[in-house]
Amino acid sequence: MTQPFISVVIPTYGREEPLRDTIIDVLKQDYPHYEVLVVDQTPVHEPDVQKFLEDLAEVGKIQWFKLDWASLPGARNYAVRRSQGEILLFIDDDVQLEPGYLAAHAKNYQRSEIGAVAGRVFDRMKLADFAPGLEIQDLPPEAHDPGIAWYHLNLVHTVKPQQVLSARGCNMSYRREVFEKHNIWFDERFRGSAVREESDFCLKLRKTGLMIWYDPEASLVHLGEETGGCHDISTKSLKYQMTFYHNHFLMGLNNLTVSQAARFFFRLFDCHVLGRPPCHKSGSPLKIITRFCFYSLGFLSAIVTLIRSLWDDGQIYSRRDEVKR
Repeated sequence: MTQPFISVVIPTYGREEPLRDTIIDVLKQDYPHYEVLVVDQTPVHEPDVQKFLEDLAEVGKIQWFKLDWASLPGARNYAVRRSQGEILLFIDDDVQLEPGYLAAHAKNYQRSEIGAVAGRVFDRMKLADFAPGLEIQDLPPEAHDPGIAWYHLNLVHTVKPQQVLSARGCNMSYRREVFEKHNIWFDERFRGSAVREESDFCLKLRKTGLMIWYDPEASLVHLGEETGGCHDISTKSLKYQMTFYHNHFLMGLNNLTVSQAARFFFRLFDCHVLGRPPCHKSGSPLKIITRFCFYSLGFLSAIVTLIRSLWDDGQIYSRRDEVKR
């Protein structure tokens, strides 16, 4: 069977050596048919990284797009419009790959019912949250319930291929038809690190009848750098906390039924505000009150976003791109 042509998309912002190492790993792939698109939103690179990117672009090993704005979903959409691949594969700019990584994604698309592939993510922060050696065969039923799945969908320790509700943004691929035939694009209203934008996308994809398939062989190591990516903000910063809750509420209000959304928002409160497992946050009354304030402001901010969407669909970067093109 003919192997599909793959477009590897790497959005980047504020990353230097991790970006260079990621690109080197992509270029070492043993897969014969692929292109690499680097969507670069870093204002100024260090001289050696700048030369590295210039040299690769000059010889055609990467397509290097320099943008003057920073949006992770916007960067993904930008790359899709310039890509040639039958399969669009999205990775972060701080990952490590084995040479067979692309082939592991590609083999799943021999099945026509699969519209997306979610790969395994060896995430150093999430690995530390569980007992060493943990292996999950079948994900629990809760991992397929959109109201609570996000606290049971473990793509770090699951070792058995199976259907899943969503991929993780640092390791996911899609058929081109998802974008062109079904007109599903990444929602550019998701801010900052764009947490939950891939969940939003996958929930929309599932409505097409296409399957999201988890393949643990399509694995990578996610370094989880604290800065850079497309946000360059500490997870403890005020800005991060605001966008974190805004994005969760936006995903829920966009895609869930009233019952599902109520359970999702309660679980968000229970875990991230009260700090109960699996979040394991401080139970200090002052910190709980502070987190509740962000939770409340995030909800109000998401409501404002949805109201604005009555006349503005939020795809501001895509519209700007269409004007330029």
